[in-house]
Amino acid sequence: MTYITGGGTGPRGFSAAGISCGLKKDGAPDLALVFSESPAVAAGVFTTNKVKAAPVIVSREHLAAEYARAVVINSGNANACLGEQGLQDARAVAAETAGLLEVSPREILLGSTGVIGMPLPVGKILDALPALVNNLSPTGGAAAARAIMTTDTRPKEWGHRLELGGGEVRIGGMAKGSGMINPKMATLLAVITTDARVERELLREALREVNALTFNRITVDGDTSTNDTVFLLANGKADAPPVTPGRNLDEFKAALYDVAAQLAKMLVQDGEGATKIITVRVTGAATEEEAEVAARAVANSNLVKTAFFGEDANWGRILAAVGYSGIDFSPETTEISLGGLTVFKEGKGLEFSEEEAARILKAPEVEVVINLHRGAAEAGIWTCDLSYDYVRINASYRS
Repeated sequence: MTYITGGGTGPRGFSAAGISCGLKKDGAPDLALVFSESPAVAAGVFTTNKVKAAPVIVSREHLAAEYARAVVINSGNANACLGEQGLQDARAVAAETAGLLEVSPREILLGSTGVIGMPLPVGKILDALPALVNNLSPTGGAAAARAIMTTDTRPKEWGHRLELGGGEVRIGGMAKGSGMINPKMATLLAVITTDARVERELLREALREVNALTFNRITVDGDTSTNDTVFLLANGKADAPPVTPGRNLDEFKAALYDVAAQLAKMLVQDGEGATKIITVRVTGAATEEEAEVAARAVANSNLVKTAFFGEDANWGRILAAVGYSGIDFSPETTEISLGGLTVFKEGKGLEFSEEEAARILKAPEVEVVINLHRGAAEAGIWTCDLSYDYVRINASYRS
């Protein structure tokens, strides 16, 4: 696999745009469009929060259509918890975009991000859609990635090309997210595109599997959004054989995994107020599910996250989080290490160099390994530390 620029417009046959329509008070870009020049097979995963935003509800309906042609995303307003009006506004955006692109409204997928419960200024979006469509460009991926940002400090894009069955296939994407991230099926907003030829059920299978190991393995603050959505569009423009069960499906999934994993790690690195990324890896578990439950408990612990911010090798907080996670394990056979430095073993803390621990914890990336010595299964979660800035950012989010 080779890295390619362009994010969601790296694959053939995709264009994108990002402009400002006035949803953000500072005038920053807040409206994005990703468009496939030809009908694309589409897959999506969405939040499992029982409170679902209007664009989630409408997009799930639209994914029943045979193809998708475009994804419209606004930032600055979540269009969530607004009842029938929110649904009407989402459908109005889909209908207007479809008219401008000369496609069916059911071929338009939607995303929104921002404050929950505030009426969507849909008129501003509808007025700006002609300019958004006119700005579509094969090099517009960066503009779209910037337009979907909320508290993000930087846009997030990644892409790859790979040889598949004697031809070249490209996969690229963009994502946004910095806070309210603790995935339950999906998290954040992400749009991934590919020019591969993939039958719809295979595409949806690939997204479900990859999502479970990437976007579903990150957490910033333990909160699951009402708007979480990941879309995957495949338009078949690549000069390569179709993806079919077997070796080339496995190769396609591997490339898709890499794009999704890179985007997922970018989200954690840009977590609100984050100063470092932390990989929590539980090994020696009886099952992968058991390992994931334990790793997620540690990754979501505010006490663990603040200890990493303070560069304090407080292994007791890590062990306590495993203890309340609900898994069956024995502290007497558990081992904990920080960046290769073992700090807990055989039921008790070990003597270790505080200087060495401080050096490890100062790094921008830190790995925690918790070996349960119960089996051969393992799982990892990416998270970040919890700093003063997280409170500052979220204490005044609505204003």
